[in-house]
Amino acid sequence: MIPLTIAYLVGSVDFGVIVPRILGVDIYTVGSGNPGTSNVLRSLGKGPAALVLLGDGAKGTLAAAIGTVWAGAISGFMSAETLAVACAFAAVAGHIAPIWYRFRGGKGVATAIGAAVYLAPIFGLILAVLWLIVTLVFKVASVASLGAMALYVPGLAVSGYRGWALVWAAAIAALVIVRHIPNIRRLATGSERTVAG
Repeated sequence: MIPLTIAYLVGSVDFGVIVPRILGVDIYTVGSGNPGTSNVLRSLGKGPAALVLLGDGAKGTLAAAIGTVWAGAISGFMSAETLAVACAFAAVAGHIAPIWYRFRGGKGVATAIGAAVYLAPIFGLILAVLWLIVTLVFKVASVASLGAMALYVPGLAVSGYRGWALVWAAAIAALVIVRHIPNIRRLATGSERTVAG
C-alpha cells in the first residue's frame, strides 16, 4: 500500500548515520556499531546524539501524520487511527531495516516514541519524558526503551485507540523488543553498555 511504503521510506532515513557522516564519522565502525542515539552519544557526544534523537523521533511523527492525512483523503480505505499506527509501524520497520543503508539500522525506539507523540500527544510526551528520566537515572538506554515498549499498547489504549490500531501498536512494541534481544541478554549477565561508555 502506498502510505505504508512512503512511511517505510521515511523511516529508512537514518539520522544515526547521517549526523555522524556530516561530522566525518562512520557510525558503523565506532562504539557498538549501532546507528542509534546511545551509540552516537557514547561516540560523538550530547549535541550529535540530540540531533539523532530528534530526527529519528520526527520520522515517527511524520509517518503517523501521513497515515492520518491519507485516510482522510481516501474514505473507506482504513480508519485514520488505524492507518496512522500502521504507518508508524512501517516507519519503525524502515528505521530498523533501512533500504538506504543496506538494511543495517537502529532499534526503532525514538521513531516509535515520536509516533506516539503524534498519535496521543499527552501519552507520547509522558513516554518521552519517562524514557529520558530512566535513561539518565540508570544510565542504560535499553532499560528505558524496554519499559517504554511495555507501556506502548496500554498507553494508546487509555488514549482511546481500539481494535486494529492496537494490533499495529503491539507490532511496533514487539518489533522494538525483538531488536533489543542482544541487550536483554547483556542485561541478564550484567554486561550491558551504559550511555556513558
